[in-house]
This record gives sequence, structure tokens and C-alpha cells, in this order.
Amino acid sequence: MNMRTPALGLLLTVAFFAQAATHAPHWGYGGEHGPQKWGDMEADFATCKLGKLQSPIDIRGATKSALPALDIQYAKSSADVVNNGHTIQVNLADGGVLNLDGVPYKLVQFHFHAPSEEKIDGKANSMVIHLVHQNADKKLAVVAVLLTEGKGNVALDSVFKNMPQHEGGKKKLGASFNAADLLPAERGYFRYVGSLTTPPCSEGVRWQVLKQPVEVSKAQVAAFRKLYSMNARPVQPSNDRKIEEN
Repeated sequence: MNMRTPALGLLLTVAFFAQAATHAPHWGYGGEHGPQKWGDMEADFATCKLGKLQSPIDIRGATKSALPALDIQYAKSSADVVNNGHTIQVNLADGGVLNLDGVPYKLVQFHFHAPSEEKIDGKANSMVIHLVHQNADKKLAVVAVLLTEGKGNVALDSVFKNMPQHEGGKKKLGASFNAADLLPAERGYFRYVGSLTTPPCSEGVRWQVLKQPVEVSKAQVAAFRKLYSMNARPVQPSNDRKIEEN
């Protein structure tokens, strides 16, 4: 997951998961531009190697807690599908909110990683959706939806059929895309505090990783991986941080 603020409002906001700024150093997922090199690329990326609350993590030994049910209030919205050079990202004009401890976090965008960045007991899924939210104080929260191969995903059809094939490409969806259709029926989740999973790897991000995967077809996975065969940061040390589950 990655950030910055569209006409300096939404564009930079969503760029934190896409790093669209042209002045930023080139980073990627392999070789001399891969994750192990991010922290040395520029001073603003130093948290990628120095941070102690980095994401993703391998979720193990979570503490059973009386966590509240996730208060997700997504709504129909217009949407743009963007190829930002690191993933396929869907920017939402007014996609609704996630309420955490009574504070609304607006759904700004969602994007994909293959395979899933987070692991559960050492196991990764075929892909993951990161739904990115921001509150009035610019604090971030992410809901992660794991994707596993199975039947075709109707909710993602319009996105996968409109993925721009080249970096910088953008396609508009209709005004009725509802991110609620991406969520599994069961909303049990893991919770921890982590970071963006792309440079600048900023910390303090509130993560909610849903336990129940959602199915996507083998063809849908292949369509994404044709563009991005691997765009997952390796898991980071948990450093004894608190991981809760309901």
C-alpha cells in the first residue's frame, strides 16, 4: 500500500499507495530497485529500512479480543481505473467511509498486490485488495481483502476488463461502483498498527485484515499478473507488536 495528495488534494492522497510523483526515485519489486534497496534511495524513504512498525507482516499468534464489528458504510461512486506503474488502482470520488472508534475514514482508493503481501500463519493468497481510507487529520486506515482462486468475481469484472495496459493510463467506470461488493460475507478480522507497504513506508497506518478470502477466477488473476507478475513487498518483522483478532 502507498501515499502523497489531485489537484494536490486527492491525487497526492492516493499517490501514497502509488508513488505517482515524477520526482520520486524509481522503485520496484526486484533487483537494484527492489524492496531491500528502498530505504537507501532517498532520505524520505529511510523509514523503509529503519521503521519498527513496517507492513506487511506474517500474522501469527494473534490475541483474541472483543474487537467491535467493522463499521463499514460504503456507497455507490464514480470511479477511475489507473495504471500507476506499480499496480492497478481504482480512485473513488465518494466511496463511503470506515468508522474506527467513532472517527470516519473516507474510502479514497483501492489497489491490488499479487501475491497477497500479508500472510496468515505463513500462507499467502493469490492476490489482495487494499482499500485505503483517510480521516480529516490525514491519518490512514486500510482494509485488506484476501483473494483466492475459484469462481469469477462479478464485482471486479468491470475493473479487470478496464485495466489500462500501460503506465499512466486511466479508464472511467460508471457512477455506480460500490466497494461493499468486494467484501466477504463474514467480516472477522485481524488488527494491528503498521505502515504503507510501498515507499515512503510511513508508519501509523491502522490495518484491518479480513480473515475470509474472496474468490477470483484464474483468468482474472492472470489478467492482472500479465501487467504485474509480482508486486508484493516481503513480510517485515512484527517486532512483538500487538496483533488482535475477533
